[in-house]
Amino acid sequence: MTGEAFSLLVIAAGLTLFIIVAYNRLIARKNHALEAWSGIDVQLKRRHDLLPKLVDVVKAYASYEEQALRTVTELRAAVGTAVHDRSKTENAVTGSLRWLLGLAEAYPDLKANSSYLELQNQVSTVEEQIQYARRYFNGTVREFNILVESFPSNLVARMFGFGIMEYFEIELATQRESPDLKFG
Repeated sequence: MTGEAFSLLVIAAGLTLFIIVAYNRLIARKNHALEAWSGIDVQLKRRHDLLPKLVDVVKAYASYEEQALRTVTELRAAVGTAVHDRSKTENAVTGSLRWLLGLAEAYPDLKANSSYLELQNQVSTVEEQIQYARRYFNGTVREFNILVESFPSNLVARMFGFGIMEYFEIELATQRESPDLKFG
């Protein structure tokens, strides 16, 4: 074997090794992001499971707001699967939750209802868990996107069809914080 052939063999082996390592890193980061998304999904499902209970408790006190309560229930069913679609729907759910929880100000008897107070505490806990899960997801997406966009791993990413992942964001700056769920 000549020196040139050996050099080409070493370069080919090094390039192959680099591609394997870069590909495996991309796969690992992608799987971390998918696992993080499942954490968000679990918390959002918990949140959605609380909506009908909260609507039922509020219905007893705010019967004339029936259409608005129906809209909240419909939002629960309108959840998409894509991160972007899910963000938009969850923004609407957040607004509905704030409205539902805010009704206690207009109905003092509701504010004193033990079922309502328990649901309010559960919603507060779920909102906090969603916030933590969202931070973790966005961190894993950031790490994945860095690999997809950074040289030389971006070459491997392009070769195998890896693309940028979306962050799970709340669109309006006024909705960046979880709802203030403490009343009086």
